[in-house]
Amino acid sequence: NIASGRFRGKFRRDNTLHIDLSGFDFQNGIYYYNVGEGSHRNWDDYCRYSYIAAGQGKRWRDDLLKFNIGDILAAYLTGRGYVGIGCITQKAMPVRNVKIKDKKLIDLPLKTKGIRNNLDDDLNCEYVALVEWWIVVPREAAKFKRNAGLFAPQRVRASLDKQPRTIEFLNKAFDIELNKLAMEAESEP
Repeated sequence: NIASGRFRGKFRRDNTLHIDLSGFDFQNGIYYYNVGEGSHRNWDDYCRYSYIAAGQGKRWRDDLLKFNIGDILAAYLTGRGYVGIGCITQKAMPVRNVKIKDKKLIDLPLKTKGIRNNLDDDLNCEYVALVEWWIVVPREAAKFKRNAGLFAPQRVRASLDKQPRTIEFLNKAFDIELNKLAMEAESEP
């Protein structure tokens, strides 16, 4: 068909079948992310080197792989509260392949040494997604209000689409407008 037609805008752009297109293949969203601090992960490392991680098994790896570039995340530190708001800038990949300013992440002075476990095992290694942090607070200043119906599951990643109380709490606690940020991230090429 030579003529593009009036519904051209409803279809994928030419020569983009190999690319996930924001707004076409997926919508950027606002997500809860569980820091899961322990032997493989550390909030201080996340802040210093602008990343998030999950892994050491298929279930956790797969949750991290669901993040898309442009997704907004609210980082939650179990037992503390919300500690950061950021945007995914690079999809998750095995930690051995991640570079921060031309240096391998695994070669940087990290507080957690467990991130290097299972390096050559794609199923069980740690996966890392890069993040632009807009707001971070130390664990001691985490934002949370008990018995307020805030969303805090034990999963690695979960949508905050149907969590208006949590969105409202985060907007006030961090002086931010998450829905506006998500729309701006969606409109960027």
